[in-house]
Amino acid sequence: MSEVPSVPSLRTALRSALLASALGVLLAAAPCPDGTAQAEQWAPRTSPIVPVPTAPVPPAGMAPVGAEEDVNDPLEPLNRGIFWFNEAFDVVLFRPLAEIYRAVVPDPMQVGVRNVLQNLRAPLDLTNQILQGDWDGAGTVTKRFVINSTVGLAGLIDVAAKNGLPYEYESFDQTLAVWGLPEGPYIVLPLLGPSSLRDGPALFAESWADPVARLADGTDREWINYTRIGLVAIDARASYIEVVDDLRANSFDYYAARRSLYRQQRNGLIRDGRSDPAQFPDIPDYD
Repeated sequence: MSEVPSVPSLRTALRSALLASALGVLLAAAPCPDGTAQAEQWAPRTSPIVPVPTAPVPPAGMAPVGAEEDVNDPLEPLNRGIFWFNEAFDVVLFRPLAEIYRAVVPDPMQVGVRNVLQNLRAPLDLTNQILQGDWDGAGTVTKRFVINSTVGLAGLIDVAAKNGLPYEYESFDQTLAVWGLPEGPYIVLPLLGPSSLRDGPALFAESWADPVARLADGTDREWINYTRIGLVAIDARASYIEVVDDLRANSFDYYAARRSLYRQQRNGLIRDGRSDPAQFPDIPDYD
């Protein structure tokens, strides 16, 4: 095996960033064979096209209560331009490929692909759980990886989830938030989609630390990384065709709706699905 370089090249960094974003494209509500959602099992960052809300989508034309009180979007004109570039990419290429994928690949096989990709992300999830001081979460990740890598046939079957160990996505952005680093301004990255001043650099840092990608980098197995990128992105887009179409057609301001959903999703992940205390008024102490 070729020696893994200590400092990734620019090409490696860009490739790794695409890989991390593609891994994040897997959806919180990707359909299961029984028609139920997987929101609790897999709720990573958004893709340029696919929204991943952790709360119900509001009625068309309406923003969630309190979601846009402080948009913190000083680059909005530039962000909107990049956003519509990403949309054009979706309409011309991404959505048609996703339709073909969904028509050709059986549902059980699509679920198996998602399970394998979750399993491959276990080292990153474990690292972030430890950095956040979540020892229970770290234990769950470890158990899931051992069970699914063996009994689950290299992650193809999510045996752990069926036995009370659901998947929980963790990222370095969430870790930085737990450490107290503010989100910063909202930004939209070409092809990578919605992000922030905290989320963007965290994405690149996590990409370099991905052990699966690094082991394959610089060897004759680099095709593994590119296959991961393609599979996760196309599979995720195929899962959300109707949702995205409806959001586009019925949002009063599609850009603002996507921005709001991105923030809801990130905040939900940081709180591990717990309610935000800031949403509730202070109750006076009458004692």
